[in-house]
Amino acid sequence: MPQDIHVGSPVWVEVPQLAWTGGVVTSVNENEVEVEISDEKKVTTKLSKLHPRDVEAPAGGVDDMTKLSYLHEPAVLYNLAIRYGMKEIYTYCGNILIAINPFQALSHLYDLKLMDSYKGAQLGDRRPHVFAITDVAYRAMITEGKSNSILVSGESGAGKTETTKLIMRYLAYLGGNATAEGQTVERKVLESNPVLEAFGNAKTVRNNNSSRFGKFVEIQFDRRGQISGAAIRTYLLEKSRVCQISDPERNYHCFYLLCAAPREEIERYKLGDPKTFHYLNQSSCYDLVGVDDARDYIKTKKAMDIVGISEDEQDAIFRIVAAILHLGNIAFAKGEEGDSSMLQNDKAKFHLQMTADLLMCDLEALETTLCKRKVVTPEEVIKKSLDPSAAAINRDGLAKTLYSRLFDWLVKKINISIGQDPDSKCLIGVLDIYGFESFKTSR
Repeated sequence: MPQDIHVGSPVWVEVPQLAWTGGVVTSVNENEVEVEISDEKKVTTKLSKLHPRDVEAPAGGVDDMTKLSYLHEPAVLYNLAIRYGMKEIYTYCGNILIAINPFQALSHLYDLKLMDSYKGAQLGDRRPHVFAITDVAYRAMITEGKSNSILVSGESGAGKTETTKLIMRYLAYLGGNATAEGQTVERKVLESNPVLEAFGNAKTVRNNNSSRFGKFVEIQFDRRGQISGAAIRTYLLEKSRVCQISDPERNYHCFYLLCAAPREEIERYKLGDPKTFHYLNQSSCYDLVGVDDARDYIKTKKAMDIVGISEDEQDAIFRIVAAILHLGNIAFAKGEEGDSSMLQNDKAKFHLQMTADLLMCDLEALETTLCKRKVVTPEEVIKKSLDPSAAAINRDGLAKTLYSRLFDWLVKKINISIGQDPDSKCLIGVLDIYGFESFKTSR
């Protein structure tokens, strides 16, 4: 409970419409306090709900919040809001960097000239920046011979994905081989981002390019401080998104990229408008402002070339993506027997045929797998019929498994292509913590 609050004290008081607002205490009655927040408005609250306000704090805020007289919630939020209004999106709190998503391109903050200015600088010598944090981690690794990690955390839409890419870009700048040509380790590390984003990112309510998986990138360095290898570890892929999305979100980018592929590929995979696919049309959002899916499809394939995914492998990847879309359109009706199911119509039969062709599997075996399940007993294996609802659940389970296995294969392939340095003694790990949302619940 604040002990230095009395009549006349400048304070922060919580107001539902404004979060925290400044005011002055006009009366104190035991635990009840009256605060004037404007010429004609006063609020009454409990003493324990107030926080002291520093009226001598710099008008433009501070770049390191350890300089604040008070490090409580309203003081921190006010300082960040002031700096954000001045387009200062980075603020230190000791050796922690707080980054606020600007929701606009600020390319001047990340050009080569700026990277040069942070190279070798002490933390605090220059304005707060993600490059400064990365440089400190790199220099400490070089001088002390110890590995370091950089943790990037925050809720969905905070900007973790972009921040992680900036960290990797700056490490490639510091530890890259400027004289090398072709597909260097650092270039493969950077080009792994658009590949993983295509298959692991999606539009959510808060973010057009939200990572729906966690990622730990281990970047290895040789004795000269140059990148000599890397390994990517992923976890918690949101498999449920493959089959179920909420309006106005989108499914994983790769589905829309493939639907916008060149005409010959559309014909090969028998695709079309995303609106015609069950796994995509559960939301009314198909296009993203400022995003060209056709162009991004080409960019993704070029990135695949760089990270060592061959043309045949790329074809296999997109055959699986297309097969999942067709799989989602296989609908079921009640079968002739009690709890059995059958394909609903000719449309469902077409999508079953396409799924089997794309996956290169037996048509009848696939249909049996969807409409029945195996029950293993000590004596025998029994195939039990599924009703239409259970068959649809079975279908979705197969789609999620296919996608999850595909994603894991991609990561493994990228790691093999980049390669690891068995002689490396030092590394920098970059951990991008998955951003979970809070959902309303009903009881």
